[in-house]
Amino acid sequence: MAVLWRLLAILIIFFINHPSPSYGAVLKFERSKVFEDIFKVSPGRLLPGNKKRPLEDWIQEIQGYRAIADQIIERSVHGPAANQSYNRLATFVDKFGNRQVGSQNLEDSIDYMLDKLKEDGLKNVHGEEVWVPRWVRGQESAEMLSPRRKDLALLGLGTSVGTPENGIQSEVIVVRSWADLDQHAKQVKGKIVVYNQEWISYSVSVDYRSNGAARAAVYGAVATLIRSVTPLSIYSPHTGMQDYADGVKKIPTACITVEDAEMMDRMQQRGEKIVVKLMMGARNLPPVKSRNTVAEVVGSTYPDEVVLVSGHLDSWDVGQGAMDDGGGAFISWQALSLISQLGLQPKRTMRMVMWTGEEIGAVGAEAYFQAHKENIGKFDMVMESDIGTFLPYGIQFTGNEEATKIMKSVLDLLQPINATKLKPGADGEDIDMWMSHGVPGSSLYLDTSKYFYYHHTNGDTMTVQNPGEMNLCAAVWAVVAFTVADMEEMLPR
Repeated sequence: MAVLWRLLAILIIFFINHPSPSYGAVLKFERSKVFEDIFKVSPGRLLPGNKKRPLEDWIQEIQGYRAIADQIIERSVHGPAANQSYNRLATFVDKFGNRQVGSQNLEDSIDYMLDKLKEDGLKNVHGEEVWVPRWVRGQESAEMLSPRRKDLALLGLGTSVGTPENGIQSEVIVVRSWADLDQHAKQVKGKIVVYNQEWISYSVSVDYRSNGAARAAVYGAVATLIRSVTPLSIYSPHTGMQDYADGVKKIPTACITVEDAEMMDRMQQRGEKIVVKLMMGARNLPPVKSRNTVAEVVGSTYPDEVVLVSGHLDSWDVGQGAMDDGGGAFISWQALSLISQLGLQPKRTMRMVMWTGEEIGAVGAEAYFQAHKENIGKFDMVMESDIGTFLPYGIQFTGNEEATKIMKSVLDLLQPINATKLKPGADGEDIDMWMSHGVPGSSLYLDTSKYFYYHHTNGDTMTVQNPGEMNLCAAVWAVVAFTVADMEEMLPR
């Protein structure tokens, strides 16, 4: 009876303070410690299971974040945090340069990041160990000997085997497509296959880089040289991963410039014999330990529920890895920094992960998923920035219809910087595993028109980065992550 009188008193006080209670107000009460004490059940276990929250209530709650969103935007774009992510990144990449997975340089850069994240006042800063593959490029060169002598710029592809010590000298056959390769199968044996595939899009054209060696080896090729996967070239080769096939001989493979692939194609069309000497010292070594880098702004109410923001810290062994993916990693740090600097604390934890081993097959992200998947129901949304930090239009989002409508409302908070567009389908290799298991996911929707000019090249340096655009990307990242982390309920799935 005492419990009933206590409940009646609490309800009277509740309705005095909330004459026309919204769903959110009722939900907040239902998830409170008072509710738990009275009914002896865990907070939030009755209403969400029995009643779907109206969309208009979500929208009303989100509109209440406009003042906070404006604060975040102002601080990031015009205030004391303007250019902070750019300057932090410039210091980092100038100090360490590129950060190939398996290298001591990557591990030194992770140590540096752990120190800086602690200095920034973020919580639970730590590394999570991962075993990663180790591939070493070694010395490499290519020289065309006939019909004239010419050095060919090249970059060996990740996991490629090397040539014999004296190299490989052979006649070249140029093909433009898989069908072209199959059609000339009998002419491939003992030759170096040069692929001069058309640029259609990265997702289409990268197939030749990934599978060119394995498919040519089936017909007896001794090596492959692949046109770099880019829409524009200023005589820059692009590296990246490639895959061998089980039961097929592993042959050396590298990317050459668009210019040289087209030149050899023209020579072949004129009936000229092309001979190339290829030298590659590439080696695949035993796996070594690396770490994913983690930091948090801990949630005030539901600290075990997580909104994850991320980018990868490793890069290829060319350039500085500033664009791919220093920018994505550092705006993820900046998102947490902005919230901390403003003295804000979301209800849920905002967790940043800087992945290791992304370039060699997302091995850091896979290890993280395996280690944390038992708590998948506690991951509210996963976010990844790995397509540059150029001018943002909004976000790309993967989630159900209801969650998509909610996120469209969240993006309305970004009207001051004109970043309100939602494009279906988040893009992120490191968060794919979570999204495939139903967790909502987000990536930046932005101007990527120049991204593949610099991708995996020596041109990926701080010169590519624009401080103003990084400010905008950081603002988008922080507003979206904070709002989702602070709402009364997790996103529906």
